[in-house]
Amino acid sequence: MMTSPAASTVPALLEVDDLVKHFPIKAGLFGKPSAVVKAVDGVTFQVAAGETLGIVGESGCGKSTTARLLMHLITPTSGALRYMGAPVGTMAMPLKAFRRQVQMVFQDSYASLNPRLTIEDSIAFGPKVHGVSTSDSIGRARRLLDRVGLDPIRFAGRYPHELSGGQRQRVNIARALALEPSVLILDEAVSALDKSVEAQVLNLLLDLKDEFGLTYLFISHDLEVVRFMSSRVLVMYLGKVAEVGPTESLYNSSAHPYTTALLGSMLSMDPDHRRTAAPLAGDPPNPINPPSGCRFHTRCDFSAALCSTREPGLTAVTALHSAACHMADPASGHPGKSSATAAKRVVST
Repeated sequence: MMTSPAASTVPALLEVDDLVKHFPIKAGLFGKPSAVVKAVDGVTFQVAAGETLGIVGESGCGKSTTARLLMHLITPTSGALRYMGAPVGTMAMPLKAFRRQVQMVFQDSYASLNPRLTIEDSIAFGPKVHGVSTSDSIGRARRLLDRVGLDPIRFAGRYPHELSGGQRQRVNIARALALEPSVLILDEAVSALDKSVEAQVLNLLLDLKDEFGLTYLFISHDLEVVRFMSSRVLVMYLGKVAEVGPTESLYNSSAHPYTTALLGSMLSMDPDHRRTAAPLAGDPPNPINPPSGCRFHTRCDFSAALCSTREPGLTAVTALHSAACHMADPASGHPGKSSATAAKRVVST
């Protein structure tokens, strides 16, 4: 199993080992599986206590599926998940106990809430299920509403349709905190908000992280937001980890051509860093039948013969930074330059 950069100095809080999720495609008269969609195909990483791990990649790369696998909202095909060293779903760490420690905030703030429950009841529901008394649950809900910037007197008795998108997302954050978890998985939690509201919610998340000692998995398409929020970033491509490393190291010296192209899509106010051509063309390959070898080789400017036949493993570029690219491995036999040189990209700050 790959050693996480954070794990070298801080014990891992959450460990994901070779996580796989294949969705069967049924066809024919009797609906027998004829193929599988390889949504997540061998993802390994660790999350240290107190860090924010950003997860980025194109649509369909497996980010949200990974988040749902971590929460056991869908059952993994294979792989292991450990919390504080204990396997999740066993007697050592039952699923109910795990969900007290790990909560999730979804992208759709309205669909995440029960339209028949008041805001107060929605937040108090989780603690009640986990054995907290009704009065204590209501009290906790009102304190959290106040903490996320919603006056309990005005908002506790309202229903989700009476709130704006930003207000509903604050409610979802409060609801996630109601069980006093240690980890929050934020799946595109601010992407549907206006920019001014997004900034307010991001600052709220940073304040809550410090106040409650939280650990975040922050999933987003917005690379600038990920850079602002994250201490470490994991890049996914077609169900696999392409690169992982400290935020500034990865953004300033990306070691995988896909990461370089992804970062090239960021807008810049500096004329010297503006692009006239798209950094990456075409759509990702079909996850039903992904390319052999390196999955990115069909779109890569540095592709060589071995890239189509041999799958690269995560190779250390520095002590804290790894990339799944043959150019990062001096012993791979790739004819190009080392990825640290060939794929280097400096992003203006």
